[in-house]
Amino acid sequence: MGRFETILYDEQDGVATVTLNRPDVLNAFNRRMQEELRELWRSLVTNDDVRVVVLTGSGDKAFCSGIDRKESIEEGYLPREKNRGASRRGSTTYVSIDPGQDLNPKANNLWKPVVAAVNGMACGGALYMLGEADIIIAAEHATFFDPHVSYGMVAGFEPTHLLQKLPLGETLRIALMGVHERMSAARAYNLGLVSEVVPTEQLMERALWIATRIASAPALAVQGTLRAVWAANELSRNTALAQVSALVKLGTQYENIEQGHESFRTDRPEWQLR
Repeated sequence: MGRFETILYDEQDGVATVTLNRPDVLNAFNRRMQEELRELWRSLVTNDDVRVVVLTGSGDKAFCSGIDRKESIEEGYLPREKNRGASRRGSTTYVSIDPGQDLNPKANNLWKPVVAAVNGMACGGALYMLGEADIIIAAEHATFFDPHVSYGMVAGFEPTHLLQKLPLGETLRIALMGVHERMSAARAYNLGLVSEVVPTEQLMERALWIATRIASAPALAVQGTLRAVWAANELSRNTALAQVSALVKLGTQYENIEQGHESFRTDRPEWQLR
């Protein structure tokens, strides 16, 4: 895992910590980071030592500031001087590349819980990753916004992901206000985008506490639950229930139930109130 240039990786006690590591550009993603994240997500699918992922950014200024404008906008969208009528984005308007296919864990078939620890600004393309995160916690100074429309771009993919977690009106407000307004961590908590807001210095400790507790449960039960809840969120009720029935059967391992019953009788862990 030491071969990565744009991300940091650590693995301990069933938890992989993935850190977006381009702090000089507020952890904006370039093509290299997209490729590395895609490679990483796919490798974790078959890494049985990892049961949960914590995703964060380097430093305390930004979780991720979206796409690297110099590489991806100047070189990818804007027409070049020698050919002012063309862009390298594709030969027709029907040729489009969704960065989420690289950035997002579930788009790469990784059905292990992802805990996002938002350590500052999260804007634009960062909302791709937050849209597929399972639990989001934020530092007190974290902010959320989408600058696309302010810079002449359609906000399409990002609001689609946000709609999994925010009401329609709030999603529209973020998408249409662009750079003129940012959602605070407190407001994101009130709306349910984040489940907890903590002081900056406690962010990673708290994220890892959540992740290790989830990782302590049987992987089959955790992954089956994850799939069931996402199915219920995205499908009609009856269709989701039909799938859930199969997921419960696939995820039921009686030795896990036996161990769980023994734990219930003899070794109940201390719990915390949130």
